[in-house]
Amino acid sequence: MQKLLIVDHEKCTGCRLCEMVCSVKKTGVSNPSRARINIIKWEADGFYLPMLCQHCQTAACMTVCPKDAISRETDLNRVVVDYDKCIGCFMCVAACPFGGMGIDATEEKVMKCDLCDGEPTCVSFCDPKAIEYIDVSAAALKKKRSAGEHFSELMRKFVG
Repeated sequence: MQKLLIVDHEKCTGCRLCEMVCSVKKTGVSNPSRARINIIKWEADGFYLPMLCQHCQTAACMTVCPKDAISRETDLNRVVVDYDKCIGCFMCVAACPFGGMGIDATEEKVMKCDLCDGEPTCVSFCDPKAIEYIDVSAAALKKKRSAGEHFSELMRKFVG
């Protein structure tokens, strides 16, 4: 069963707890700049968007890596970095269209979400359930339902 980490920005409160627990899990310190997830905030609009690696099927970071240090692990369908091969050129950071690759300035190396080996810590600490790690087919069904509800709402406005 393939799983997917999905984000519902409408549920995100901008509390940044996911950043804190991620940085503690991965580095041992509470420092959001070292987290593999980042909350992008538009305070004036009250809009918060958790951003992290999308584990793309055709990952730009993997394509540009000159040392083949980035690969896909099929067991969790995730994109991972082999730090023994990585030369720290940061081309992957520049190539990622989602900002999912970052740089840990303390360690001077790239960083990205690795799904916490199948049990993402951010998911278990996200109280409003803005981040979920669910089966791919369940994710598709959620999107279909959401699109259906949105379409129904538009039709009521148009007809009514």
